[in-house]
Amino acid sequence: MKGPPLTQSIATKSVPGFPNGQVRTPKSAEIIAARLRGMVVRGEIKVGENLPTETALMEQFGVSRPTLREAFRLLESEGLLSIRRGSRGGATVTVPDVSVASRNLGLLLQLSKTTVADVYRARAIIEPSLVRLLAKRRSAADLRRLRETITQLRALLESPDAANYDVSTWSKAAYEFHRVLTELAGNRTIALQSAMLEQVIRMHLDAVVSRNADTTVIHRGFERSLKSYAKLVDLIEAGDVEAAGAHWEKHMDVAGDVLLRGIETKAVVDLFD
Repeated sequence: MKGPPLTQSIATKSVPGFPNGQVRTPKSAEIIAARLRGMVVRGEIKVGENLPTETALMEQFGVSRPTLREAFRLLESEGLLSIRRGSRGGATVTVPDVSVASRNLGLLLQLSKTTVADVYRARAIIEPSLVRLLAKRRSAADLRRLRETITQLRALLESPDAANYDVSTWSKAAYEFHRVLTELAGNRTIALQSAMLEQVIRMHLDAVVSRNADTTVIHRGFERSLKSYAKLVDLIEAGDVEAAGAHWEKHMDVAGDVLLRGIETKAVVDLFD
């Protein structure tokens, strides 16, 4: 790990053309976090590796322990570091989970008074485009994985305890098919956007819809969804791009009618309880 030592940065400096002639300069902790983040992204520090000791990093960057720990907290909040406390503690590089970004997105959606229906419509626009991409480029391995996912979901549906499963169980199961579908489409940027929106919808279902949900109705709805999934995979296998996209558009519309019934105009609720 290389890089020049840092000295404590001043909070602001005068820059012509900026309001009041002031522009904020990053704190030392933010600069350290940015350097470490860059090293992780470039692969100079691998996921699962431990960072050097605090003493070594303090000497490396020329900063105090509180400053270094502030940088660690920034990276921990992003899901890039896992911090172990105690005598055998340390910082380990981790992979951020999509839920981290989804929660930040959820907060922004709440602050902007976005409705749940608006979030779902965005997802319903994105996913059919991914389906069309997958229908164009599908491979035998892709088709196997999709069918294996359906088989796993079918086993859940036929479980002796299926009638007692709550909304959260079914939403997680349905999400798995959506996740595999978007992952196999091959466009990581769009797939990540879809996953973030899916997480927000799921958090809403867990927080609000499940309170008044009829588990029997949800069970039947999941059974219908499985039939729709199977038909989609058949269309993808046939390479029928437009039919696959149209089928998924209809599926998303029908599912949206069920999920959003009675809450179409509600704002995204507090997702952090």
